[in-house]
Amino acid sequence: MRKSHPIRRVVLAGAATVSGIVLLLSLKPASDPASASAAGGAAPPAAAQESAQGGAQAAGTSTSTGDAAQTQYGAVQVRITVVGNKITKSEAVQAPQGGTSTEKTNLAVPKLNAAVVAKQSPDIDTVSGATYTSEGYKKSLQSAIDKANAAAASAAQPSQGASAPAQGAASKTLTGTVAQTQYGPVQVRITVSNGKITKAEAVQAPSGGQSTQKTELAVPKLNAAAVAAGSADIDSVSGATYTSAGYKKSLQSALDQAGG
Repeated sequence: MRKSHPIRRVVLAGAATVSGIVLLLSLKPASDPASASAAGGAAPPAAAQESAQGGAQAAGTSTSTGDAAQTQYGAVQVRITVVGNKITKSEAVQAPQGGTSTEKTNLAVPKLNAAVVAKQSPDIDTVSGATYTSEGYKKSLQSAIDKANAAAASAAQPSQGASAPAQGAASKTLTGTVAQTQYGPVQVRITVSNGKITKAEAVQAPSGGQSTQKTELAVPKLNAAAVAAGSADIDSVSGATYTSAGYKKSLQSALDQAGG
């Protein structure tokens, strides 16, 4: 039997070593998340990454779904996403459907969603041609915002320890009852800090035709007057008597809740 030549054995051993290295390199991407993703594999779930970071992002994000508002053409229900006390997304989880209702919903809802994110309140314009859907949307949106505020206030108290009750009493948001006027409902929401009105806004006001113009004229003046006066004893805006009267009535209701 012929003996293997020493050089031949060295060559064979070297070839085996190279083959082993190539095999190891070919297996490495399976443990590399980025390579796996590029090759069509699944990267680590985003939720797992957030968990590794301590869950700070999840803690700062919440969703709130308002009560369904019944309209002449069907129910409207709004859900909002809040990040750091700011509305980052608004969507209608229910809206009128069927026939022309579907067309109006498809027309109105995207505009209403965008308006909420832009204005950060239910004080948004009604979409022309979709009045009922718009009003139902705003009503459900107000409910969602109220729930989000309540949840945020409740969540903040435990983390603030013994000082939480005093801080919670120093700043609060109150919504007055709806005041019905000849041209539509008016509802006012105020923010009170240390017994003083720091912000006032109309979450409902007459709209449509000349009513919209009068609302846009009167409400900013009434809001500023409420903050300046610190009470409902403010002047009516000329040309918007009914809106002004309804505003003051709802404002007083909010103040009554604040004990002012």
